[in-house]
Amino acid sequence: MKIERDERRFDFHDIGLAIKRAREASGMTQEQLAYIVDRAPRTIMYNENDGQHPSLNTFYQMVTMFDISVDQYFYPSKNKGSECRKRIDAMLNALDEKELKIVEATIQAMKQAKETEVQE
Repeated sequence: MKIERDERRFDFHDIGLAIKRAREASGMTQEQLAYIVDRAPRTIMYNENDGQHPSLNTFYQMVTMFDISVDQYFYPSKNKGSECRKRIDAMLNALDEKELKIVEATIQAMKQAKETEVQE
């Protein structure tokens, strides 16, 4: 059996952006998040903006705190939906319950309008 080194490198930019959006949606500052996960605020800034990889424990704390699903980032080939759907999913992950209800009502209104249009 031939053993080869895996040279792939995970791009953290998209997850960092999802964390940033979720943090901002919750009203939390980088300083507050840094305090919670016991890191320097500049580390949070680097994770969110520069795609710097956090430690596994810090990563786990942040994605579970903000309820961010990482499957779409770790298994992109299993998420073969359109790019637009992926962007929308990422944005939805950053919304709080009140904002999600607004999105849900908007979609329902769009469906009703479409049904009415088809009947005419």
